[in-house]
Amino acid sequence: MFDFSIKNNALNNKVILITGAGDGIGRQAALSFAAQGASVILLGKTVAKLEAVYDEIVAQQLPEPAIIPLDLKGATEQHYIDMAETIELQYKRLDGVLHNAGILTVLSPFEQVEQSSFDDVMQVNVKAPFLMTKALLPLLKRSQPSSIVFTSSSVGKKGRAYWGPYAISKFATEGMMQTLSDELENTKVRVNSINPGATRTQMRARAYPGEDASLLKSPADIIAPWLYLMADESIGTTGQSIDAQG
Repeated sequence: MFDFSIKNNALNNKVILITGAGDGIGRQAALSFAAQGASVILLGKTVAKLEAVYDEIVAQQLPEPAIIPLDLKGATEQHYIDMAETIELQYKRLDGVLHNAGILTVLSPFEQVEQSSFDDVMQVNVKAPFLMTKALLPLLKRSQPSSIVFTSSSVGKKGRAYWGPYAISKFATEGMMQTLSDELENTKVRVNSINPGATRTQMRARAYPGEDASLLKSPADIIAPWLYLMADESIGTTGQSIDAQG
């Protein structure tokens, strides 16, 4: 497979946008990217959580991050166009995007899935990263090399009963990654996805409320492939669907 090792300060001077940066893997990615020298842009819907991550990064005297409060469920294409213009104005570049934000809603039999639930999952897990990437691609193409990382799932590779909308959204995520990677083959924008596996996050707790979370790996335990795919060590790696826990 891959050697996920990187040199110290591997992300120095890089600008990286992270969605769902307020907790879980997004929070850990923000902290780890900043520790490697990146200026991180924290995007999420809960300002208090983003501010807590911001404060933690600043307290460690790492590059000062930026905050973009945005609820992907209600965001329109114009929101992403405006966001891209703001990033260009402030940073003049964008070296990486981590599409980490996602929602699960209720696990249920297929025939009982409510249309509103399906629409919400598709909006946040599929349409939002599609429109966001579309708006950010001109910036990413100019910041060579650059990296786009999608968050996948094991149920996006093999369907699982009762996971209907979420599983479908993650199959779409895998397809979006593969399509983009192929389309950008002759550019210096690489596109990959990572399946975190069973990890100690709030989403996992909602899906498996009876599980002993202490037996699961934390986001910090599995962050290596995210660092690798954002670092220049992964130049040439594209179109790959990586299982973070093997």
